[in-house]
Amino acid sequence: MGPGDLRLRRIAGRVFGTRALPYLLHLRPMEWPIMSAHFLLGTLLAAGWNLPLGLTLLAWTSFVVALNGGTLAINSAFDKDEGDIGYLRQPPPPPRHLLAFSSGLLLLALLMALPFFAVPPAGDRFFWIVAACVAMSVLYSVPPARLKARAGWDLLINCAGFGLLTPLGGWALTGRPFTPAILWAAWGFFLLFAALYPMTQIYQVQEDRARGDRTLVIRLGEGPSLALALVAALGAHACILRALLHAGRPALPLLLSLGAWVLVILPWQLRWRRMSQDQHQAGMYRGLGAWAVTDLSVLLLLWPR
Repeated sequence: MGPGDLRLRRIAGRVFGTRALPYLLHLRPMEWPIMSAHFLLGTLLAAGWNLPLGLTLLAWTSFVVALNGGTLAINSAFDKDEGDIGYLRQPPPPPRHLLAFSSGLLLLALLMALPFFAVPPAGDRFFWIVAACVAMSVLYSVPPARLKARAGWDLLINCAGFGLLTPLGGWALTGRPFTPAILWAAWGFFLLFAALYPMTQIYQVQEDRARGDRTLVIRLGEGPSLALALVAALGAHACILRALLHAGRPALPLLLSLGAWVLVILPWQLRWRRMSQDQHQAGMYRGLGAWAVTDLSVLLLLWPR
């Protein structure tokens, strides 16, 4: 952990107190900007700048802070990682009441989604998306299901929750029915998370093996997992291309997004055997950069007219 990270933790400790700080850190707020961008992508594609500000803030708090934060915290409560995890370097030991705290956040996410039943004509879809994500969060981390330890299921849960349902949740808060273009784009992001997910697991293989988890990367191996990532990235862009065709938008600029993923994955695949754990972790963050390029590309290409 660098001096900048230590300084931020000291400041947060003074603001929130040393007892509350571990709870905050296990929400992994460093992920919130990425989660917010992907969530608000759906809202902006539905409404442009005509955002329903009050509803958007309520939905953002429900989905990003309570749901996503609670999901990551409940994962930490059972994993008890000692090494670096996604968006949190040198995690503190899970505090005593982290399970109760994270469970309360997931319940809060549901309660905050209830008012969307009153948003016509299709606002209730936001509640059901949140409810589906809460169910997947529990199934993903909590024994005896603990799907994150079962190769294939771990990938499916993440693709559905982050890739597919996050932008659809952002769209649904506006109450507008889904269009073919947003559905195809969301399925594209489903596949795109299949490209990103192996990157988030490769540098954690040692800890996962020690815990007895059989993640997808452990079952397939690092090289085949990166090959899967490349195939998934190609499939994702095929779905996004279909979304652009539905909307009658130009497709050529999408090559910028595809190029970003190829530049991340191909060099990694060629030299993964010689890479350290820290280099694999850096590769994950380059993958997040490629994800941001895709989000921005889809936003610009499918901006509502």
